Amino acid sequence: MKLIMASSNKNKIKEISTMLKGYEILSLFDIGFKDEIEENGKTFKENALIKAKTIYDIYHIPVIADDSGLCVEALNMEPGVYSHRYAGEEKDDDKNNALLVKNLQGVSNRRAFYECAICLFDGSPKFFDGRVYGLIVDEARGKNGFGYDPYFYIPSLGKTMAELTMEEKNKISHRSIATRKLGGYLNELSNSIR
Repeated sequence: MKLIMASSNKNKIKEISTMLKGYEILSLFDIGFKDEIEENGKTFKENALIKAKTIYDIYHIPVIADDSGLCVEALNMEPGVYSHRYAGEEKDDDKNNALLVKNLQGVSNRRAFYECAICLFDGSPKFFDGRVYGLIVDEARGKNGFGYDPYFYIPSLGKTMAELTMEEKNKISHRSIATRKLGGYLNELSNSIR
C-alpha cells in the first residue's frame, strides 16, 4: 500500500519508514510537491490535519502527516507548536536549542515532554498520538537524533534522546508510540479488507 508522508524532513521519513514496514512511504520530494504548507493550527493535531488534508486534496492518495514538538512545563508548554521555529522563522536547531537553554537559566523545574500527533487522511481524518517524558539539560549530549534531542534527557535510561541508537529511539519515542498506533490501525484495516 502506498502512503504519502506529508513531510520533506528526511529524518522523520526515515524514522516512519523503518517503523511502517510493508508500506511504500512517498515523501513530498517523491511526489514533486515543493510548496510550503502553512501550519497555522493551535495544536499538533490541527497542524497534522492541515498538512494531511492539503496533500490528500491534491493527490487523492492516503496521506499521513505528523506534527510534533517539545513542551516544557516551566515555559508554559513552550515551544509547543512553534518548536521548529522557536528562535525565529528559519528552522535552525542550534538557535532553537540555545534559546531553550537560555530561557531555562536559573529554573529548577526541567520537566518536559515530546508530543507527536499523526493524522491519517483518506477522505476523513484519523488521529494517533504519543508522548515521551523527560528533563531538559543545559549541555548537549549525543550526536544522534535531531531538534532538541541532545538536550532531552530520559532519567529511566540515563541518556538524552541524542545518545540513543535509532533502534533504541524507535522503541520509546513520541513518534514511535504514535506510529505504532497508526500501524495497528492499518493492520486491522488491511485484515478486514481480506
